[in-house]
Amino acid sequence: MPRVIAPLRDFLHRESSSGILILMASALGLLVANSPLADQYNSLLGFDFKFGISDIYVELTILKSINYVLMTIFFFVVGLEIKRELTSGHLASFKKAVMPFVAALGGMAVPALIYLAIAGDVEANGWGVPVATDIALAVGLLAMVGTSAVASLRSFLLALAVIDDIGAILIIALVYSTGVQISWMMAALFTIFWIFAFKKMDSHSTWIYVLLGVALWYCMYRSGVHPTLAGVILGLMTPNIPKKKSGLIDSEDGSVSVIEWLESRLHPWSSFVIVPLFAFANTGVEISATSIRDAIGSPIAWGIFFGLVLGKPIGVLAATYLARKVRLGEYPEDARNIDIAATGSAAGIGFTVAIFIANLAFDDAQTQDLAVFAVITASIVSGVIGFLIFKLLGRRTDTGRN
Repeated sequence: MPRVIAPLRDFLHRESSSGILILMASALGLLVANSPLADQYNSLLGFDFKFGISDIYVELTILKSINYVLMTIFFFVVGLEIKRELTSGHLASFKKAVMPFVAALGGMAVPALIYLAIAGDVEANGWGVPVATDIALAVGLLAMVGTSAVASLRSFLLALAVIDDIGAILIIALVYSTGVQISWMMAALFTIFWIFAFKKMDSHSTWIYVLLGVALWYCMYRSGVHPTLAGVILGLMTPNIPKKKSGLIDSEDGSVSVIEWLESRLHPWSSFVIVPLFAFANTGVEISATSIRDAIGSPIAWGIFFGLVLGKPIGVLAATYLARKVRLGEYPEDARNIDIAATGSAAGIGFTVAIFIANLAFDDAQTQDLAVFAVITASIVSGVIGFLIFKLLGRRTDTGRN
């Protein structure tokens, strides 16, 4: 008997539930890294291996296997969600997309500018860290506050976070990919051509696309462009057409697309296994009097902290306010300015993608740990601020007023 799904509802539910696992995994990573097991934890993550023949090889550590291989699946799911939102979701029309698009731009630009103002003279390359939003934790926060957040803010935040992901992906591709090997980049483009060709030939063989996807990942890995972007490309190239013999029924429109079928298969693995594992492996930073003192005295840490805690809500609110004044797009129904600010604080929970970018932005391990510590602290503070604003100043009987 076919299983009934509701793609948007299921996506939001998984993201909310995943947020709890991410917090637990992060706490465990911090606990282990500051326990007698710290050496074993670091040795395990740093264990390196190489396999392949001649010039065709892969050289990774356990940590890179998580960050390069497993996170490709995460970014593939991100690509699928972006494609679904652009073709049939909240971003499918200009009228629906323009307000969260403007809000996302403000929520990316202001944190970057704040970071550069504070730490630009020390390490300008880190401006991309406070730009990111963690969909799982941001959506989870809105689930926690319940009716204190008007319903329209959920779709607004989801659309904003999806656009934010697009921005983060572009930043990773354009800013944090270095030493690009043209020959391997051409091979990657050739692989993309064959994926497109098989789509045009109406091929439905999953294995063909899996093999081409692996080839694309390898070409990106060797080219110097971050290999996780292969997941995004594959997600965006996935056709939003009905899936034959999916074994599923969409409760909303009865038709299950290829994207919805793939999301139903992969999103649980991404949300409940891969991202918590990433959090466990990447949040294990040493917390001591010395590390806290270093963070307090570091412009990099303060740039990231204020970029997320202040930059996100200020950027989202200012951009949304200006867009509304010029009557550009649809303002979230029944939302007030304070609700938009609280949503901006939710977007200030950078976490997964912010930590991912931090590991790309900085070369030395000490600065990476400093940045991760700042991201964790800022995400906690942003979450608490957003929660308190929603609970203390959230919707009352005068929901229509601003």
